[in-house]
Amino acid sequence: MSISSYLEALPLNEIEKYSKGLPKDSVPFTGYPRQHPSDKNKLILIHDPLGEKPRVMEFKLDDVTRVEEIPSPVTTAGKGLRLVKLWVCKGAIGVIMEPFEVQENVRP
Repeated sequence: MSISSYLEALPLNEIEKYSKGLPKDSVPFTGYPRQHPSDKNKLILIHDPLGEKPRVMEFKLDDVTRVEEIPSPVTTAGKGLRLVKLWVCKGAIGVIMEPFEVQENVRP
């Protein structure tokens, strides 16, 4: 089979136009993505996983408009973390989970 007939036999794919601008209807969040442990329609994003105050965020998959891989840091043990930049629709509801020390009374 010649190269030209091979290329003609391949299915056509839609090509998305490259734009240098940032999505105007979305907000970026950077972190380490994980699958939600109990809801397949949500994801967990650990923001600043190697920092002093990492934050755990939860988003619905349907609210994520774009995902970009970014350069990944390496831990002191030599293990790389896969970091991404998630673009989430403005107005979407996300959840931030914060750790706290258990005392007699918990005050918001």
